[in-house]
Amino acid sequence: MKRLYTATVNSLRGLRCGLCREAALREELIALAAAVPLGVPIAPSWTWYIAMIGALLAILSVEFLNTAIEKLADHTTQGRHPEIGMIKDYGSAAVFCMLCVAALIWIAAVLLRLGLL
Repeated sequence: MKRLYTATVNSLRGLRCGLCREAALREELIALAAAVPLGVPIAPSWTWYIAMIGALLAILSVEFLNTAIEKLADHTTQGRHPEIGMIKDYGSAAVFCMLCVAALIWIAAVLLRLGLL
């Protein structure tokens, strides 16, 4: 039980620090907060709603991982390093891929709701 409590405290601290320091995380959290009520009338069913919100939570998760990679890379190397730059680009590409997945899910939900799928 103590491990679960400690893990929860660490996670909440990470959420708070990330949201206070990173604009991308704040923007994605705002999008998630807006999507929670907006998704209800858009979603064709509750399973679609869960997938739609889940995709946005996955974006936030991948963004946190990308931020962690970038912060660690910046801490490790002071100057510009081509390999570190490429590693940061990989993290950015992961965020982009997840944004595309979420967009596809939301577009499919809208099209299904409109009877176009």
